[in-house]
Amino acid sequence: MRFKRVFTIIMDSVGCGYEETSKNYGDEGANTIKHIAESCNGISLPTLQKFGYGNLTDILGVAKNDNPIAYYGKMHEQSVGKDTLTGHFEFMGVLTTKPLKTFTDTGFPPELIKELEEKTGHKVIGNVAASGTEIIKELGEEHLKTKAMIVYTSADSVLQIACHEEVFGLDELYRCCKIAREICMKPEWKVGRIIARPFIGTNKDNFTRTANRHDYALSPAHKTTLDYLKESGYSVISIGKINDIYNGCGITEAHKSVSNHNGMELMNECAQKDFVGLCYANLVDFDALYGHRRNPVGYKDALEEFDRDLSELLKLLKEDDLLLIAADHGNDPTWSGTDHTREYVPVFAYSKSLKGGSLGLRNSFADLGQTINENFNLERQVIGTSFLKELK
Repeated sequence: MRFKRVFTIIMDSVGCGYEETSKNYGDEGANTIKHIAESCNGISLPTLQKFGYGNLTDILGVAKNDNPIAYYGKMHEQSVGKDTLTGHFEFMGVLTTKPLKTFTDTGFPPELIKELEEKTGHKVIGNVAASGTEIIKELGEEHLKTKAMIVYTSADSVLQIACHEEVFGLDELYRCCKIAREICMKPEWKVGRIIARPFIGTNKDNFTRTANRHDYALSPAHKTTLDYLKESGYSVISIGKINDIYNGCGITEAHKSVSNHNGMELMNECAQKDFVGLCYANLVDFDALYGHRRNPVGYKDALEEFDRDLSELLKLLKEDDLLLIAADHGNDPTWSGTDHTREYVPVFAYSKSLKGGSLGLRNSFADLGQTINENFNLERQVIGTSFLKELK
């Protein structure tokens, strides 16, 4: 074992430029970090600049660095798709070769909606592809009057149910989502995630989604790095929606977060504990609050906050700790529509015991998980090439 603890942070949706497959998704030209910086007349990321972020793509305000303190590189996704599940599953060794079911253009079939209504005892309204905040504005007041569930989807493989946290009830919303998950295990309806989307407020002008979101995801198709770690007696500590993404598989300790900043606070708390294994966080605000809502200014502010939080985490890391930072897809807030964008993603590897340098272009997101596997002498993943020996 070279590193006793590995801390992994996924900057949800912070892509760094289009790649050869982007055109297949209508995303040729997308570049999340570059376009955020350009549209905001620059961005200040001093910690990530030290890591070598400016060496990956042009970022106004983030200079190139000939002497980075971390190893930096870009990763190409082998899996088809550009969503959370495919990206995260590939990190930990699962290749997705068939796109997950989507219902973006048509909404969900009448048969599915009928079964959902019968089994939950609630009527359904909506059943369209929509922005989560917009559909709550549009249908929230009707929901308050009728208690009908607001069901909607997106370009991702998701069925989302939005209900008022106080009027409908959290427990009832979660119960209905579990029923939806069971229904959507049928091959023809098998979406990647059912998402509970609770909100509060009294009318369309003040409806607000709460932090009590819960995802009911498909389990990975086979064992992942997380399973290998857990089976070998190592800690696998999840922060944010990691536990939901992997449906609890391979997790030994789970912590929910209410924001990016809170996720980093939890990461700092873990850094002050004595454990052997992996601490794995997803910071969802970049994607959920700013990418999908096409808000580059908010996205910029969130990135600058993360950079400050990252500098605090570095102070807590020890010589035998390894920090890995990556992203699971892009979500260019200057791009058309409200969907994710298919892009390269950054990867950084930092330790106080390393000198820094280039990791080049990685052929798979699975290189990250394979590196963790090699560090802990675990069974090799099916895909991915470790870069552990490149870290000097």
